[in-house]
Amino acid sequence: MGISFTKMSGTGNDFVIIDNREPVIEPDQKRPFVKKVCARKTSVGADGVIFIENSDRADFRWDFYNSDGSTAEMCGNGGRCVARYAFEHGIASRRLSFETLAGIITAEVDGASVKVRLSPPHDARQDMEIKLENTSCLVDALNTGVPHAIIYSDDVNREDIPRMGRGIRFHEAFVPAGTNVNWVQVLDPHALKIRTYERGVEGETLACGTGAVAAALLAARRDKVEPPIRVETRGGESLTVHFQKPANGSFGDVFLEGMTKTTFEGTILEL
Repeated sequence: MGISFTKMSGTGNDFVIIDNREPVIEPDQKRPFVKKVCARKTSVGADGVIFIENSDRADFRWDFYNSDGSTAEMCGNGGRCVARYAFEHGIASRRLSFETLAGIITAEVDGASVKVRLSPPHDARQDMEIKLENTSCLVDALNTGVPHAIIYSDDVNREDIPRMGRGIRFHEAFVPAGTNVNWVQVLDPHALKIRTYERGVEGETLACGTGAVAAALLAARRDKVEPPIRVETRGGESLTVHFQKPANGSFGDVFLEGMTKTTFEGTILEL
């Protein structure tokens, strides 16, 4: 096929990035292409694929797909990776903006560290009782570009992520879009630990940027933590969430900051 790509990782989330400003893949071929490329052991393997495309509203537009071929409005760690890619490949300056389904996202690249400003969070809900087979749990929810459910835990390492995650992700309370599911443990007044079941990947990932943001904001709303908040991910790396917490309960100027890594570049020859 001869399609050039870059593989990048943002705090454990890995992505295949393809410059599609001069189309190398047609729109109707993207979903089957993504499913095959993201398959681990038989192809490159990734949590998602990011196509960089032209925009008349920002430095570029991204077309983002989860590993199952579904689209997602936003991905915090993917956004940090694509910002670094765009800067290093001369597509944008160190301070840049890109168009997503969640709106225009701005970012600032400082070497391997990238900080993105997310779209305003919305659809906050608290104390939702979610009933599953043989159990129930209380859930907070927030959309930080994509929908997230938050469950507070005394020890996230003891949680049954696959079973509970799938049940909540597809629960009727979150139809039709479904939700990502995050278990959150308070470590200290400025630190959380998190594990995430991601829709589209349909399993636990090593990190989720928008999930880290949702966890930090909702925990702060309950006065469990104060910004800035360090969020320790399953992969062992940390993200930092910056925001202002106005008296009216809404959140302004929400930023996600963390490290990125370019793991390799290559050419896809056959799928």
